Amino acid sequence: MQVQVRYFAAAKAATGVAEETRGIGEAQTIGALLDELGDDPRAVFARCSFILNEVTTTDRDIVLRDGDRLDVLPPFAGG
Repeated sequence: MQVQVRYFAAAKAATGVAEETRGIGEAQTIGALLDELGDDPRAVFARCSFILNEVTTTDRDIVLRDGDRLDVLPPFAGG
């Protein structure tokens, strides 16, 4: 099973990629997926919200499904 993950702004800088396709296990959550990326981006991810298949959420316990698209969005500033 795979999900497409897109990173924006500080999340992109922390991971070093704009997007990637990641393999996931059964019952894998958003939080578990982000934990797999290691400690370096963890501080950024702690402040992020998400868009999962075009629906905004902050719930890291949502179980991902094959073919999902997850956008990782840190807080934005400016006007």
